Amino acid sequence: MSIIKYDFDKITDRRGTGSFKWDVAEGELPMWVADMDFEAAPEILEALKKRLDHGIFGYSVIPDEWYDAYIHWWQSRHDYGIKREELIFCTGVVPAISSIVRKLTTPNENVVILTPVYNIFFNSIINNGARVLECPLLYRRGDICSSGEHTEQTGNGCAQDAQEYGIDWENLEKALADPQTSLMIFCNPHNPVGRIWSRDEIGKVGVLCKKYGVTVISDEIHCDLTRPGTEYVPFPNVSEECADICIQCIAPTKTFNIAGMQTAAVCIKNPFLRHKVWRALNTDEVAEPNVFAVPAAVAAFERGGAWLDELREYVFENRRIVGEFLEREIPCLHAVRADATYLIWIDVSGISPDGTEFTEYLRQKTGLKVTEGEEYGKCGKAFFRLNVAAPRSVVEDGLSRLKRGTEMYCEEHKCYINEQS
Repeated sequence: MSIIKYDFDKITDRRGTGSFKWDVAEGELPMWVADMDFEAAPEILEALKKRLDHGIFGYSVIPDEWYDAYIHWWQSRHDYGIKREELIFCTGVVPAISSIVRKLTTPNENVVILTPVYNIFFNSIINNGARVLECPLLYRRGDICSSGEHTEQTGNGCAQDAQEYGIDWENLEKALADPQTSLMIFCNPHNPVGRIWSRDEIGKVGVLCKKYGVTVISDEIHCDLTRPGTEYVPFPNVSEECADICIQCIAPTKTFNIAGMQTAAVCIKNPFLRHKVWRALNTDEVAEPNVFAVPAAVAAFERGGAWLDELREYVFENRRIVGEFLEREIPCLHAVRADATYLIWIDVSGISPDGTEFTEYLRQKTGLKVTEGEEYGKCGKAFFRLNVAAPRSVVEDGLSRLKRGTEMYCEEHKCYINEQS
């Protein structure tokens, strides 16, 4: 039996610290934006304190230790070889994506995304003069199979192997074949639905993108937050075709709860593509680290493995508790099965077609703040996203509020909480 070393039950008060997540009214419980309510690993804190104690905070360079840390982590954790020259520092995955969209598209070209997907992708596309081309994922829950609006359908192409979300291959090829399409942003693992894409699925995406001359930005920021015993597949590691067309965005920030450190990397095998991205990041001045960005990343990758292993066990136990609670206490809500992230995608179609209305009601009546599903695309309208990366007592508080709010909502709207949807 393994010895528990880290205390994830500890409550740390984040109010009054400038926290974006906790900038809410007294009595409200935020379980929305994707950061964790756990203190960073002691090993990271030790490295930051050492840097702080030095007392001088001038301009920083990227030392060999930074490259080595990324290379060793991806080789040992994901069996994926990265060469030093393939890595470029950047201040975050989102700044990188925005810079790449600016550099690799011309005005009004299409960028394909598989929705529902991380809402900031929309911003990175639209704010930089390109067009969002949504390719809705297929959703299957029992006998529900939908590729857009949450309506019951039948037919081929639904998610397989007990997965509730899958790719609509016919629709994806049509989107990629559009002459105006130049980029695809691929979320791997997928936020918010929690899918770990298989090697075969990634390979098929790579073949289609190569066929139609489309470059792939693979956002892999959630790659280490997988169910214990499961593993993600780096997009460029699937085939030479995938490696040749891919810009891989990676970071320790989600995994180790250090997003405020603004530290990330892009990894690009294709030297021509790498040069263009290097120019984009430097032109936009997002390729230089602050004084804490490098030591935080190095400490995370070199010394944070044990902390992460315990974190994954804790988070996926939280996921299990939430899923079982919904089945037992609120069966009209459904937690989508997932093998990655600490974000639970919850189907509310059993009581309402409008997840936004429901989530606003929850916050007003119980103080529970979650993210409405429509932020992730039109096909997310009947869903919301719940962040369970928090001490167990906080998760239990959230579930209590969710049950109370759902009961009140159903009583007012004449729906039935105790019937399966």
